Amino acid sequence: MPTYELAFLLKNMSKPDIAVSLKRAAQEIFLRGGFIRKLENLGISKDTPYKISSHGQVHRTASYFALQFDAPPTTVVDLKDVYKRDVDIVRYNIFKVVEPEKAECTLHEEILPPAYRKDVQELLAESEKKKPKQWDAKTGLDYYPFQR
Repeated sequence: MPTYELAFLLKNMSKPDIAVSLKRAAQEIFLRGGFIRKLENLGISKDTPYKISSHGQVHRTASYFALQFDAPPTTVVDLKDVYKRDVDIVRYNIFKVVEPEKAECTLHEEILPPAYRKDVQELLAESEKKKPKQWDAKTGLDYYPFQR
């Protein structure tokens, strides 16, 4: 199962009501065969960057949360539908988490001066191959003067 991240804003409520809303959001994931990896509180009662209208109300403050979960790909559409109808959720978005590629450290090569770097030497060798032939018929010119 792929890993997803649910970033959502809850309307301004008391802490027990926030806990109930979080349990309801988590329960929907559990009902569809998913499991939660991490729940992160990004701030309770923070100002939103702009006023947000949702379910007939205007919200200027909200509680920010991020929830990482694993679920089958077919359930994401169902979860979006459920969260769209939830009156406590002001804004939500579900992202697929992409595993970062393991990069090999090349710091010791990058510290070298450009003339000694392997990739620079390869570029110079490639440019030497692509140089055009210079015309020389013992005239001293490096081009043919009668043809454009």
